[in-house]
Amino acid sequence: MNPITIVIIVVLAVALIAAIVACFMMSKSAEDKGFEKGVAHNRRETEKQISDARSSADARAREAEKRIAEADKRILQADSLIENASKEAEAKKKEALVEAKDEIFKLRQDAEKEIRDRRNEVTKQERRIHQKEETLDKKIDALEKKEETLQEKLKEIDDLKAETEAVKASQLEALERISGLTREQAREYILQTLEEDLTHDKAIKVAAYEQQIKEDCEEKARSYISLAIAKCAADQVSEAAVSVVALPSDEMKGRIIGREGRNIRTLETLTGVDLIIDDTPEAITLSCFDQVRREIARIALERLISDGRIHPTRIEEMVDKAKREVEHKIKQEGERAILETNVHGVNHELVKLLGRLHFRTSYRQNVLTHSIEVAQLCGVLAAELGVDVNLAKRAGLLHDIGKALTSEVEGSHVQIGVDVCRKANENPEVLHAIEAHHNDVEPKTAIACIVQAADAISAARPGARSENYENYIKRLEKLEEICKSYKGVEKCYAVQAGREIRVMVQPEIINDEKMVLVARQIAQQIEDEMEYPGQIKVNLIRESRTVDYAK
Repeated sequence: MNPITIVIIVVLAVALIAAIVACFMMSKSAEDKGFEKGVAHNRRETEKQISDARSSADARAREAEKRIAEADKRILQADSLIENASKEAEAKKKEALVEAKDEIFKLRQDAEKEIRDRRNEVTKQERRIHQKEETLDKKIDALEKKEETLQEKLKEIDDLKAETEAVKASQLEALERISGLTREQAREYILQTLEEDLTHDKAIKVAAYEQQIKEDCEEKARSYISLAIAKCAADQVSEAAVSVVALPSDEMKGRIIGREGRNIRTLETLTGVDLIIDDTPEAITLSCFDQVRREIARIALERLISDGRIHPTRIEEMVDKAKREVEHKIKQEGERAILETNVHGVNHELVKLLGRLHFRTSYRQNVLTHSIEVAQLCGVLAAELGVDVNLAKRAGLLHDIGKALTSEVEGSHVQIGVDVCRKANENPEVLHAIEAHHNDVEPKTAIACIVQAADAISAARPGARSENYENYIKRLEKLEEICKSYKGVEKCYAVQAGREIRVMVQPEIINDEKMVLVARQIAQQIEDEMEYPGQIKVNLIRESRTVDYAK
């Protein structure tokens, strides 16, 4: 039975039960009036509802039968589709099995081919190995034969060596009988003769090498010094011991002198400078060998003249301002020298001392300008010789720093410079270069020698100092002429711009004791007959040489 039929039957049963229940309810109320009418009416209504329900159930049943028919059609279509799909799947399965069998067949053929190729290759390798083994066996056999031959030859060599030793022993015995010397005595004699010959040859070689080295060194030294001189282009400033201050009118001289000379006395007392007021029109001369004090006095006097108020209190104020300005100028000059030479890390106290060298002259040559020039020359020479350029420039810049304190501290500027730089923890090589730049001690480093050469180049070239070229040449010629006038003098050379004279004496005429007397006589004559800056070192050299040649 279909589900739709079951549903219809259930609906009808429910409707029937509902009608019976309604009738029962209606029969129960028969005692009321009009019970019959109500029952009839309800019956009619119930019958009507039952007929409506039957017609609705019939319509639904018919509709359900239609749907069932459509479902049966669809089921038949689905069965036909399933049958077609199974047929197609079976066909594809057969095709896939055929393709898989073909692929397996191809793979099997490829594998069999590869196996055959590998077997062929293994067979070839086996043949090669067998051939190599046969060749190796042949070589081993040949090697064994050669080894046997070699052993035989070695045996023959040992026999020949024994015979040679026997012949050598017999010959040595014969030589000992002929020479009358034993083997040890003959060996000593031969070694002694050979040593003498080698000593002579060695001396000749050493002398030749020394001469060649001297020539090369001289040539290179001339080249380096010429290069340094060519690169040197520093300005030279000649300073005097006086300064001239211009006046707006001669009436200003009286105001500067003041009542009873109090203004000029105050200015001279505060600055330590002598004011020379003479008949020179509209000018006052300041005289002092200390350029710092002279510069302070000049600045203070110019400001007093410009201000117009000249009295002791104003003079004191202007002098204080001028001192501060000069101190600032000193610091600026020291920093300028550091930057110009590219020397860094200098102690600030040394920078101030370098600035003071701007107001210091040596033989009318500005010492700061000279120090900068020496530093630049040291850099050039150090670069050519492969020495530390920065350290050489540092030593050149500081070599004359002691001259900034010569008026305040006793001692030579060399020793003062060494002490000041040692307190500032300067490099030991710089200290040694400062100490050796005037040969106070023997130079032991390349930088010390470079500073010596640069100092001589800067100070010795014509025009560097107050001397002109003609006077410079005449002074050197006069110095050499005095030395040549003494008996026993072979050669003499003026070096270091005339600061030193080197005299070569003949050892046969002047002995060691007489050298001291001759040196003193030469120094005394130079002092009496010549005018020169600073001091001149008289250096006598006595040398004995023995030369021999083996032909």
